[in-house]
Amino acid sequence: MVIAGTGSGVGKTTLTIGLMSALKSRGLEVQGFKCGPDYIDPSYHTAVTGRPARNLDSWMLSEETVKDIYVRGSKGADISIIEGVMGFFDGKNPRTNAGSTAEISMITESPVILVVNCASMARSAAAIVKGFQLLAEGPNIVGVIANKVGSEGHFKIVKTAIEQECSIPVIGYLQRELDIEIPERHLGLIPSIERGELQPFFQQLGELAEKTIDIDEIIKLSKAKALQGNSASLFEKENSEKSVRIAVAKDAAFNFYYPENLEMLEAAGAELIYFSPLAGEVLPANVDGLYIGGGFPEEFAHSLSVNTEVKNSIKEAVESGLPTLAECGGYMYLTEAITTTEQREYSMVGIIPGKVKMQSKLAALGYREITGEHSNFLLAENIQARGHEFHYSTFETNETGNQAYSSKGMRGQKKEGYMKYNLVAGYTHIHFASCPELVHNWIAKCKENVYA
Repeated sequence: MVIAGTGSGVGKTTLTIGLMSALKSRGLEVQGFKCGPDYIDPSYHTAVTGRPARNLDSWMLSEETVKDIYVRGSKGADISIIEGVMGFFDGKNPRTNAGSTAEISMITESPVILVVNCASMARSAAAIVKGFQLLAEGPNIVGVIANKVGSEGHFKIVKTAIEQECSIPVIGYLQRELDIEIPERHLGLIPSIERGELQPFFQQLGELAEKTIDIDEIIKLSKAKALQGNSASLFEKENSEKSVRIAVAKDAAFNFYYPENLEMLEAAGAELIYFSPLAGEVLPANVDGLYIGGGFPEEFAHSLSVNTEVKNSIKEAVESGLPTLAECGGYMYLTEAITTTEQREYSMVGIIPGKVKMQSKLAALGYREITGEHSNFLLAENIQARGHEFHYSTFETNETGNQAYSSKGMRGQKKEGYMKYNLVAGYTHIHFASCPELVHNWIAKCKENVYA
């Protein structure tokens, strides 16, 4: 079932979590998916369902790969809930459905529940739903949930209008005065989830959903065609024998990883060794590669700064040629320093010449198509991969050259990142399934690595 919205801010995430929690409390095995390149919402899904949530992105990935991720992720689940992104038809191109929730619903052949913000309207809600029904023929909108209604009486008015004009059921609602807010999506989200502090909130949302939404009807409407996975899956085990060891930084400061990125490394023969720089764990011994993903290093800048032994272990290894990929937060960590919005500067690892400064507003947001520069061991020259940028910081340096790749986005093309030794670093979060060659290049370089 796809939970789609008429636009951003209509309550998709709140509703999705509530439905997941309600279904889980009924004893069902629930699998979560998120349309687009988001890392935060999947962390909620994972916490509620107990299963790793996955992203479905039809711009970064091919249709076959999207199906592959969907089929693999759904194995063993009774029901899969796919949370949409932005408005239902919003994607890469205003002229087409490319990269939109609508396209994902068609690729996965999943029925759609449309979430409508019904505050300050009655019969007009039917006009909105009718417009979504008529814009494109492919999507299968099977029902509506009215959000932010004023009362049960208001809901009945909206329900009557939509069901008469649109011929699909309105299967429930959430009231606007519930005063339920998703917890802060940035500060401390991951630690609070890991400590279980949000479980009472998830349970409360599930109970609210049970009261005013017909969960039985959700289950009934969710019957979708069983898709077949790709016979040449990118993620099937190719190598049962592990040929290299890759250290992966994973903690509250560094936790933005697509599950498929890690699975593709394992499938290609890598044993992944997890460690926590934040907890003072030095780089594990005898590894052949290093992966430092994105996250919130700025929120833990002091702790990361004082862990000198950790910083030195990473600096020594990278400068000795350890094949390393650092994305966004990992990139920031490898610079000389991070200056927070409170104007406090904290020293970081110091491999990359330059400093990072946090901003109060977004510095970059959007899809990126990256092309490797000469000597980029992951993306050989002219090899392309896809990913996205999302960060509140800027990088300042006096050094020219040594950029890792050329990055193309909506506002044009630029040289980005840093490359030296066997390090590739930059702001772009790369989805490895957009360029499987990257994984094999990394494994091959790890096999050449002499660092121990």
